[in-house]
Amino acid sequence: MGHKIYALFDYDLNKQKGYTLDQFLNLPKVTQATFLQYRDKTNTYDQKLKNILYLKERFNGKLIVNDDLQLAQYADGLHVGQTDVLRYETNVKKSIFWLRSKLKEKILGLSTHSIAEIKLANILPLDYVGLGAFRNTNTKEVELVLGSDICDIALASKHPVGAIGGVKSSDKIPHVTYLVLGSDLYEN
Repeated sequence: MGHKIYALFDYDLNKQKGYTLDQFLNLPKVTQATFLQYRDKTNTYDQKLKNILYLKERFNGKLIVNDDLQLAQYADGLHVGQTDVLRYETNVKKSIFWLRSKLKEKILGLSTHSIAEIKLANILPLDYVGLGAFRNTNTKEVELVLGSDICDIALASKHPVGAIGGVKSSDKIPHVTYLVLGSDLYEN
């Protein structure tokens, strides 16, 4: 069985590639994706909301918002990173429980980078974890590259795992449910 695709829409990368939202949605790998995460560090709140509503209406899977609880109310869920989650509470555990209380039945995901972070995630009310970076990437600063260690770490997770960071659709990564694809979405 192959991996499911978790498509990462990065506004700046998409703009750099010269794609409209419709062109992005029609990329072959995006049309096969189960999840679409919206990441946008550039636009105003109103433009982000407009883009989210547009994508949600046209994407066939679940739309997840990156790091913004306010915008997540218009999507199917929220994904937070280890540092961004701390804007809600004083530690990761408290933050995730607080976010779960706000999101109710929506999807909640957390980025992880180590066995210690996976062990903490195992006791949290999450729907999935992102784990990585699998390899270096030019779209985001990477502090730690897990490489093949990702397999053993993913095995320790009680949640479905999405491999993040430099992942390609051709990668075969044991114990991983999702390949989180960013720039690879634009490749044939």
